[in-house]
Amino acid sequence: MDIQATSIPEVKIIAPKKFGDARGFFSETYNQRAFHAAGITDVWIQDNHSMSGPKGTVRGLHYQIEPTAQAKLVRVVKGAILDVAVDIRKGSPTYGRHVACEISADAWNQIYVPAGFAHGFCTLMPETEVLYKVTALYSKDDEFGILWNDPALGIDWPIKPSDALLSDKDKILPTFANAPVHFTYSTS
Repeated sequence: MDIQATSIPEVKIIAPKKFGDARGFFSETYNQRAFHAAGITDVWIQDNHSMSGPKGTVRGLHYQIEPTAQAKLVRVVKGAILDVAVDIRKGSPTYGRHVACEISADAWNQIYVPAGFAHGFCTLMPETEVLYKVTALYSKDDEFGILWNDPALGIDWPIKPSDALLSDKDKILPTFANAPVHFTYSTS
């Protein structure tokens, strides 16, 4: 398993090894020892699975606040996404910056998004299925978000806003500048 830091070191790309033969393949997609060695010590308590029918479906940018802030381990089992993590930790050296990576079933890669980041993705293929582990249960009361295409974030989405398929909730999220500050950067 190869685990690499991105331009924001807390966000990591994970490339599990795939072992194939005439029967199919085997892959270890999570290994606590390997993750701990890379500084990822989260405990996963919920698995989520989403399927997005049309190409150009956008989900996000979402996050939960304490006491149910979530780190996420995201992978694609069918199709492909552009996955985005935005640093929303006030005082962080990368505050307001983002990481955008293609995560796909073909590449068999994953992205680790720590708590304190807004997360979202855009499907690059129809019928895309995304699996993700999270570190806290879903809490409607603690759920927040940022407008996916806020120009201030500078995210190069692979779709025009007029062509994106969004939930009604995601269409009206605040911009980064207008979102409340819920996370503060700490070096400890």
